Amino acid sequence: MTSVDDLPLLPTTVIGSHPQPTWLVDHDKLRGVGVPRVRAKEVWRIDPESEPDGFAEAIEAATLLAIADQTDAGVDILTDGEIGRESYFNHFANSLGGVDRTRIGTGVNRRGGVAEVPLVNGPIERSEPIELDAARYLRAHTDRLTKVTVPGPFTLSQLAQNDHYPNQHALAMAYAVAVNEELKDLAAVGIDVVQVDEPYLQANSEAAREFAVEAISAAVDGVDAVTTLHTCYGYAVYVQNKSSGYPFLSEMAQVPVDYIAIEAAQPGLPAEVVAELSPRKVVVGVLDLGSAEVESPDAIAGRIRELLQHIDIADLSISPDCGMKYVPRPVAKAKLAAMVAAADIIRSEA
Repeated sequence: MTSVDDLPLLPTTVIGSHPQPTWLVDHDKLRGVGVPRVRAKEVWRIDPESEPDGFAEAIEAATLLAIADQTDAGVDILTDGEIGRESYFNHFANSLGGVDRTRIGTGVNRRGGVAEVPLVNGPIERSEPIELDAARYLRAHTDRLTKVTVPGPFTLSQLAQNDHYPNQHALAMAYAVAVNEELKDLAAVGIDVVQVDEPYLQANSEAAREFAVEAISAAVDGVDAVTTLHTCYGYAVYVQNKSSGYPFLSEMAQVPVDYIAIEAAQPGLPAEVVAELSPRKVVVGVLDLGSAEVESPDAIAGRIRELLQHIDIADLSISPDCGMKYVPRPVAKAKLAAMVAAADIIRSEA
């Protein structure tokens, strides 16, 4: 079991996704479908159904690229880049029992528009591991610390048409059981850090106050790995104005996780907000993914110094703001290298 004591000082990490190669994914189609909640097989250049062997080989090759990019940049805690997923959300959400395989539901996205979402018409069940094969592949191809992400039970409940449970609270608690089973299996195969993605804590804070802490706490209960809870404003490619703040920030500290990960660079979040998350350790986004400009190591180091006025260095980790799925690969690589260089500057001063 990996604990926070096994992590380096000021660990560098990524939120989850890495740019998928253009030979694997049609990026124009990917941007066009938004963040898929249901299947979006049209984004793949290799059909996963008609060419399953070729598709599997392509995913493995692209995953090796993602691992290599992070390793070359010097990142401490790697992911598989979520290369085999159409979004952070839909792969897990649509693999569960209780989700209608023939009909699509409707829901509301974070901008108030209508979204296609999973239709829940039966009990939510995880009949088999969902991200475990990808996790094993990641673990087998790096000697660095590893992380795997899973969408959280609150966000899952907000992006589903509920035709089975009496209310969204009950639906979230059912999702929590499935997420907990997944996280425990990931930890059992040697994944060092598991992360629960909960962007809708920011988008639907009123509902979050009713049952999010309870559901997420159940999802991470008894998981033998370093645990992280991530929230954000949404991908920069879709959300440019991020001035609304985090209406559900201090409440997140009630969830018994090791780290809380927040987007901070693009929205220009004041450094002092990290104090609201005590006693949790914090992963702070220091790379603005709304800009193709590569931040200088000195500029990033300056941001870290501001944070260290409000949090002990032993309690801080740094990352990009969000997943890097929509960032051009050369830009992603350069930004990660600058982040690692900034961490090295701060470590030399500690």
